Amino acid sequence: MSTMLPLLIELGTEELPVKALPGLAQAFFDGVVDGLAKRGVEVERGDAKPLSTPRRLAVLLPGVAVEQPEQRGEVLGPYLNIALDADGQPTKALQGFAAKAGIDWTALERTSDAKGERFVHRSVTPGARTAALLPEILAEAIAAMPIPKPMRWGSHAYGFARPVHWLVLLHGKDVIEAEVLGLKSDRMSRGHRFMHDKTVWLSSPDDYVSSLQAAYVLVDAEARRSRIVEAVNAEAAAAGGQARITDDNLEQVVNLVEWPAPVLCSFERDFLAVPQEALIETMEINQKFFPVLDNSGKLTEKFIGIANIESKNVAEVAKGYERVIRPRFADAKFFFDEDLKQGLESMGEGLKTVTYQAKLGSVADKVQRVVALAGLIAPQVGADPVLARRAAVLAKNDLQSRMVNEFPELQGIAGRHYAVTGGESPDVALAIDEAYQPRFGGDDIALSDLGKVLAIAERADTLAGGFAAGLKPTGNKDPFALRRNALGLARTIIESGFELDLRALLETAFAGLPAAVQPSAERKTDALPQELYDFIIDRLRGYYADKGVPATHFNAVAELKPASLYDFDRRIDAIGIFAALPEAEALAAANKRIRNILRKAEGAIPGMVDPALLAEPAESELAEAVEAAIDDSNASLHQKDYVSVLARLARLRPQVDAFFDAVMVNAEDPALRGNRLALLKRLGDRLGSVAAIEHLSS
Repeated sequence: MSTMLPLLIELGTEELPVKALPGLAQAFFDGVVDGLAKRGVEVERGDAKPLSTPRRLAVLLPGVAVEQPEQRGEVLGPYLNIALDADGQPTKALQGFAAKAGIDWTALERTSDAKGERFVHRSVTPGARTAALLPEILAEAIAAMPIPKPMRWGSHAYGFARPVHWLVLLHGKDVIEAEVLGLKSDRMSRGHRFMHDKTVWLSSPDDYVSSLQAAYVLVDAEARRSRIVEAVNAEAAAAGGQARITDDNLEQVVNLVEWPAPVLCSFERDFLAVPQEALIETMEINQKFFPVLDNSGKLTEKFIGIANIESKNVAEVAKGYERVIRPRFADAKFFFDEDLKQGLESMGEGLKTVTYQAKLGSVADKVQRVVALAGLIAPQVGADPVLARRAAVLAKNDLQSRMVNEFPELQGIAGRHYAVTGGESPDVALAIDEAYQPRFGGDDIALSDLGKVLAIAERADTLAGGFAAGLKPTGNKDPFALRRNALGLARTIIESGFELDLRALLETAFAGLPAAVQPSAERKTDALPQELYDFIIDRLRGYYADKGVPATHFNAVAELKPASLYDFDRRIDAIGIFAALPEAEALAAANKRIRNILRKAEGAIPGMVDPALLAEPAESELAEAVEAAIDDSNASLHQKDYVSVLARLARLRPQVDAFFDAVMVNAEDPALRGNRLALLKRLGDRLGSVAAIEHLSS
């Protein structure tokens, strides 16, 4: 076994792009490790991971072999009938092969394959030193990094994500000589730009993390993340609140600093009159600050910034942070105050001049369609149709507000605030906000029934309009976000437990669209509701897969195309329970057999089973068992208690097995054959009443 020594590669740069940094660090790490593996160099990774800061990318491996293992080669030569003449002497073909291998032909070995015996040259050469391989490995790793627009600096022809300034390459205590991007390797890293602006001498890779920490640089992003979270929470607690720490904001701050230091700041309380979402967005998106909330989740006048330096005058740093956000807050307050003067209802006038889509009219036209849909949906789910229509009338008005124009992410949120201030019902105000839920993958659906109604109506119109106007998604293109809207609609119906006829809803949505997209003799769009239904069902495939539902279970229910998505969900649950029963596999196989038999049957199948034609004991017993099971499960099926239905049907297995063992379905007597087919159809119809269980058969 070759000697193992720790390896350190550090590439020092100017500040790297914040969002790209994790990907660059991982690609650099993977490129080096893969390059070593490709050359057969043994690596002990341990818990090694990419190390990075805004000014450096590093690979630190606890053990890398000092050389490759022996390199064994095998080159196949000519077959004996070509290599040797009649006297057993080498032909020109063999002599040429031996010359190319650099040995006498008599030193060649022989091997055999399906075509016969042939000559082969086998060689063993010492492995190369890792030190000799590392420059090429490093160059390959850098060249393979995902940098769409490399920067160039000076008069060099090469480029990188940002200009580079130093290169550390240590294997054990030795510097490996290499030159990459115009840099020659050495053992000198660099400390914090402000707190330790000097070189850091590294005696070996094992000293890297501690030496850099002594120079005020935390090279491990996880260590920076932990320090930031701990410090921010401590500062927030000291201020009497709790910090709002989102994953995205935290990730960006981690990649902005090398030595994080918290700074508690504050702003004028007057700004709290503005919707807190606007203030929070400004702090997080624009400045990467952490807001401080009170125990009820309301924004306080405190926030926390993360400096990249331990300042001797923290108060001055705080003043700088406060000075940065004040103009943005002032703008938000001005927009909010001006919008309040106008009022939410009057904002709706402007929607008449805003085109929603060329074939679908203005945003005001869309609003009227959603109003009609909301009024129809509300009584079906126990919501007030008057309030539903009122909420739909106001739901898009904030698109004309100054606040939403400046902060697009506040659509609905701003409308809720304006509705409350304007004296609207709290339920209406909340529904205006919740109509946008779920706003993103993993977001919650609306909580209130009124919000759910609006969310469903809005998405039903968007989907119907998109399909009718020819805007169906193609490949990665989905300009109207129809995939996201379809899943949002489906989730809202399912997770709300609403018994809505989806096909009827979609047909109503299509019927309300402008004449320009209505069916005509030339434009056959009458199939669009079914096409849209299938599109929505297909979005549920991933939804249920994320819940651990097997594809076979999903397909078994999807084949029945239930009109209600909530009913679809209950069938999914029931088939999951049924599939775990010991009888499930056999009944699924039996139902598949029944489907095949009925599909191949010639002529009409009788509508009823004639007891007088039940010739065999096994078919009599099955007929009796089927009728008993149907009687027993009728009430459960009517009540949509699908678990009970399938549990009762599972008890049919002995009679089903006995029937197929003892009875020939395709009897020569047409009457017997027809009666047996009728029995199987009656059995198959009930077995498939919850789901197409044949999909469960392997």
